[in-house]
Amino acid sequence: MFLLKMFAACGLLSLIHCAYSAAQYRSYLRSQAHSSNAVLISPLPPIDTILQTLVSFIVTLYCVTQIGAAGFKEIRATAQFESKGADFISNRPSFHLFCHRGQTWLRHM
Repeated sequence: MFLLKMFAACGLLSLIHCAYSAAQYRSYLRSQAHSSNAVLISPLPPIDTILQTLVSFIVTLYCVTQIGAAGFKEIRATAQFESKGADFISNRPSFHLFCHRGQTWLRHM
């Protein structure tokens, strides 16, 4: 678990570094656009920044989902009720209201 958290932290730091590199490259493009000897430069960031972003994102995504996987619940609704009896399933405590308008209405009759 500790190793996963370390990889997740490294992935997040790497993503921050990628964002900084992309912003720095954009400012470089803007400065080259205003100069008189402008060279045709690709508007995409360098390939190493793109690859670092993809790898960092995949590592961070994997680590975060593995860390939080213990708290995930089953998507199927029937998975919760497989071990419960029929009495538990038909019981709806949210419909048990003891302080409702009917008591006041019956008192006035």
